[in-house]
Formats: sequence, C-alpha cells, structure tokens
Amino acid sequence: MAEIQLPQLGESVTEGTITKWFKAVGDSVAEDEVLFEVSTDKVDSEVPSPVGGVLTEIRVAEGDTVDVGTVIAVVGDGAAAPAPAPAATAPAPEPEPEPEPAPAPAPVVEAMPAPAPVAAAPAPAPVPAPAPAPAPAPVAAPAAATAGQVLSPIVRRLIADYGLDASRITGTGPDGRITRSDVEAAIRSGVASSSTRSAPAAVSAPAATTTGGQRRGTPAPRSGTGDTVEPLNNIRRRTGEHMVMSKQVSPHAYTIVEVDYENVERVRRSHRDEFRASEGFGLNYLPFVSRAVIDALRNYPHMNASVGDGELIVHNYVNLAIAVDIDFTGLLAPVIHEADDKRLRAIARDINDLAARARSKQLSADDITGGTFTLSNSGSFGSHLVLPIINQPQVAIISTDGVHRKPVVVNGTDGSESIAIHSVGMLAMSWDHRAFDGAYAAAFLRDVKEIIETRDWEAEL
Repeated sequence: MAEIQLPQLGESVTEGTITKWFKAVGDSVAEDEVLFEVSTDKVDSEVPSPVGGVLTEIRVAEGDTVDVGTVIAVVGDGAAAPAPAPAATAPAPEPEPEPEPAPAPAPVVEAMPAPAPVAAAPAPAPVPAPAPAPAPAPVAAPAAATAGQVLSPIVRRLIADYGLDASRITGTGPDGRITRSDVEAAIRSGVASSSTRSAPAAVSAPAATTTGGQRRGTPAPRSGTGDTVEPLNNIRRRTGEHMVMSKQVSPHAYTIVEVDYENVERVRRSHRDEFRASEGFGLNYLPFVSRAVIDALRNYPHMNASVGDGELIVHNYVNLAIAVDIDFTGLLAPVIHEADDKRLRAIARDINDLAARARSKQLSADDITGGTFTLSNSGSFGSHLVLPIINQPQVAIISTDGVHRKPVVVNGTDGSESIAIHSVGMLAMSWDHRAFDGAYAAAFLRDVKEIIETRDWEAEL
C-alpha cells in the first residue's frame, strides 16, 4: 500500500487545489499514469501516479485545497476492499437527523411568535426599540458564493479579500474555471464587486506584509484619491517572499565581466535565416551563453551546488533554470533538465519551448523544480548591468545583459593592436560567499567569457 502525497509544485508553492481525479476508487492505476490534476498559483498540472496498483482511497475531493505533502490518496495492491471516495465537492455534511417534527400539540405555544413576554409590570407601549441598524455587510457572503466551485488558492483569496461575487465573474479557464486573470479583470472593472463591501478594503497590512517588503510594525500605506489599487498576484507575493529570504540567507557577492560577442554575432548573422526556417524561432545570444555556462561548470563544480545544513551539496549534473518574464506580472524559472548532455541547437529549442509554455501556464510541476544554476536574461530589453538575486537553494545566478555595438581594441596575430566595432555585453554573476570565494567565481566567469569569445560556434551549429 502506498500513500500518494501532493508533490512540491515549485520552490515557492506551498499548497494546491485538486481540480480533477482521472481515476475512481477501485480503478487500476499504472505507474506514471495520470492520476489527478492540480492547480496552483503557478501551474495547472496533470500529476502521474508514482506507483502502480489499485486506487483504494481518495482522501481529498475535487475542489479542495491542501498543503504540499498532504496524503491525498492511497494506492494498494487491490487485495483490500477500497474505501469509498469522498464527495466530489467539499465534504457535504452528513445529513444530521433533522429535528424531529415535534408533536403538534406541545410546541405550539413555544413555536408561536409570542407577542410579548408576560411581564409583571404593565408595559405601556414599549418605547420602540431603535430600529435595527442596518445589518453589517456579511463579509463572508462573497466567499460563500464560491462554494462548490473549483478555484485555485489565489483565486479564492482574491475573491474573499476584495468582496467579489464569483457568480458575476466569467471564467476563461478550462471548463469555464475562473482564473486569476479573470478575477483581476473583475477587480479593475468593478463589475463583480459585492454591493456590501468595497474593493480597497483588502489593501491593508496582510497584502503589504506577505511579500516581505513591509517592515514589521510599519504602517501599511493606504490608497487615496487618484490611486489605482491593483492586487499583488500570487507570483508577485511568492517571488517577493523568496527573494527576501534569499537576501537574508545568502551573503551575496558580485562578479562582472565584459564579453566580446563578435564571434557569436558572425555565426548568428550567417545562420539567422536558415535557423528560423528550420526551427520556427530566432537565434538569440541566450543559447550561446547557456552552452558556455554549462561547459564551464564542469571545471568549477562548486558553482553547480546547493547549500545544505552545514554542507555544500555538489550536483553531478546540470539542470539549467532560465528566468522567464510573464508579461510583466512576475517571473518563473523553468528548468532544462540534464542540460549538460545537450548541444546548442537542442538548448535553443528547450529555451523557446519552456518560455512559451511558461507564458501560457502550461508548465508541469517537473518543469519548474530541480534547477541547479540559473540564468536571468535582461539583455532583450537592452539593460547594461543587472545584479540578480540568487535563486535558493542554488549558489549562483548570471544575468545576461544587453549586447551593443561599440569600439574595442583587437589584438592581431602578430601582436599588433587595432580598433574595431564589435558586439559587446556584460555578464553579471551574483554568488553565495558561503560556497566559495571571489577567486573561484572570477575564474569561472573568465572561462565562460573565453568559451563565448573563442569557440567554433559554426561547427556547433
């Protein structure tokens, strides 16, 4: 018998919503066969069963949100009688014995609205009790409106925080499911706001403190006339928490080199049309940098490591994470697994595929976990120098900045020097001073630079 737990669905994801079970209790399940679908604030993913057997118990119903590591099902060998599955929605309370219809005669007096309690003192027309003040707005009402709907944790939270009526939000997700984008659009338009609660009520301490950006005890800023209130989406919140934690945990140090990309640029220019025709996308600098980093990591294994409890865990494989911007709403870092076994063209395909699936929320849990080294590509925006924050628990991250044409000194084979116009850009690396020292970091970046500038990229393509 094996217990199936909700897997870790990304470094900063702590919970998930079971949106669909593909098997029922009593069904046979093969190892690696899709068992259930889970929705988090980063990905919607179909999760395969880690074992084969018979599904004997489902402990978490569709629509329920649970923490990572929670046992959600049990797979056995089929010998034991399967336990009944829970209700498909939130556990419906077992029908409590309805209040037995009391015998008609006895309760009649008590059941009647009793005009006025018989009082000893004559009660001249009682002073009309102050008319019941309008009942305070039922804050929980919007949340109740979501009952029975399959929603991700952040969607439920936003609907509750902003007092929205879920029935007035049109879902654009699978099977009409309400997505985070749908809720944010409703918040901006105000069409789904509850008549009893105004949206800005949620903009207070909780939202300001969950990202780690608000100091404890500091009053949270409040919106005023002329301000537009936008909810921090869950990627923003989780990214903030992760980055604050990283700065607190790792003593960040920085090493920067200038790289002459002219060797790469010649190959890009000569292969640009052929590459786009055969692959369906353009060839930028990132695959070249990725290939150079992967090769340099072989000579500097401590760069490809994680810091544990009083130990450095050196990885004997390279899972290269590539930071991807999600339409300016946040970052994800999907992973090219076993990148050290891939050449330039395969790396370029993986980068393009992961970026496209990240932006369309089609990444699986495996796609965003297991990274051992990260590249952050700000260069597409023409940046000059970006100092990134380490993606924990890794020990280093490189920012690839903009490549620009500029005059450089070129050394001839005879030792002479001349001025030429080349494509030049910066590589900036943030690294964890617990793992190694500056000389090691500088030597690693020197190797990356040398590979980019001198490799026969023509042969590589």
